[in-house]
Amino acid sequence: MCANDMISPLFESHLKSLPFVSRGKVRDIYAVGEDKLLVIATDRLSAFDVVLPDPIPGKGEVLTRMTEFWLRKLAHIVPNQLTDIDPTRVVAAEEACVVRHRALVVKRLAPLPIEAVVRGYLLGSGWKEYQQTGKVCGIPLPVGLALAEKLPQPLFTPSTKAAVGAHDENIDYATVEKMIGVEMAEAVRSTALNLYREAAAYAESRGILIADTKFEFGLDEAGRLHLIDEVLTPDSSRFWPADAYRPGENPPSFDKQFVRDYLEALAWNKKPPAPHLPAEVIEKTAAKYREALARLVGI
Repeated sequence: MCANDMISPLFESHLKSLPFVSRGKVRDIYAVGEDKLLVIATDRLSAFDVVLPDPIPGKGEVLTRMTEFWLRKLAHIVPNQLTDIDPTRVVAAEEACVVRHRALVVKRLAPLPIEAVVRGYLLGSGWKEYQQTGKVCGIPLPVGLALAEKLPQPLFTPSTKAAVGAHDENIDYATVEKMIGVEMAEAVRSTALNLYREAAAYAESRGILIADTKFEFGLDEAGRLHLIDEVLTPDSSRFWPADAYRPGENPPSFDKQFVRDYLEALAWNKKPPAPHLPAEVIEKTAAKYREALARLVGI
């Protein structure tokens, strides 16, 4: 089925041995019984909430290895989706090469309808809003902060979870309370901030600054909060090399910002279909993902 899986990127999976559940921007999901899911990280890349036509070789493996690393490292803060079931054991033998190193068998949990974004530095949409209003997602900040400057403290700036092809929208904390309840909103906020602080401290010791990231959470049948989906990957975070960081400058990154910058220079309206990426952009992006994994995980 995939004799050349070591060299061929995976844009989409088509397993026959498990029931198909859904296909997201990056992940393909299959059912494993009634209470578990097989989550495959493909080599698809999305930018501006549009899936690009060209896969990034090895990207799915980087995302999977990094997510598993962080889930285990941060498990003392909040329970998570891991099951420790080998994904090659839940598919047909001829499909094992599709899931090896790029898939996880996880608990089937009820996802919360928000994304828990945490910002540690002033960049992107936050920088644009700050220049106009002195705030980020409605949260007042000190005057005189520079582009990419470290914030006085990390900010919890939640957003909606958009479907494929749609855009996430920032929401205020009061809206989160209305959506999931006051007690759960506080649990999500405090947990997300704790996760970010510990991860950021570790990453900085490895020469990487985590400028911002997004977490997703789900509930088990007892209503207990769990960390789900991808965690602190180059797709869900901005990673900067600490030795190249200068406040006032847009730092180089280990994430898909390289692709975003390329696309921003094109006359593209950020709606499907997305333009193809040159081979050089694909190769450099793959190298940045691999370097992030090597620095943080040591693989």
